[in-house]
Amino acid sequence: MTAYAIAHLQEAAPHPEIAEYMERITATFEPYGGRFLVHGAQLEVKEGSWPGHVVVISFPSIAEARAWWDSPAYQEIAPLRSRHIEGDIVLVPGVPENYDAAGTGRAMREGLPTK
Repeated sequence: MTAYAIAHLQEAAPHPEIAEYMERITATFEPYGGRFLVHGAQLEVKEGSWPGHVVVISFPSIAEARAWWDSPAYQEIAPLRSRHIEGDIVLVPGVPENYDAAGTGRAMREGLPTK
């Protein structure tokens, strides 16, 4: 099942280390089947606030996403970003192809206390 690395990164001043990170990151996730889905796109906020940027990288599975994150190649370049850009990064598995939110809602309703 597809998994994703999702980053919500704050605005940062340009820096040579950030440029180096961006030049090297793709080579770190390609061996794990990773590819950018969102990178450098203009956000359109519909509710709430979202200061900064979003990055989404897809992987064939959560195991590959974890392997990429833990890989020596990625860990070597991660400080180039983290020294200059604050943010939140999560790894999350996707839903199965036949996922039905209505079924999840029904299960939730069944678990609610009766009045």
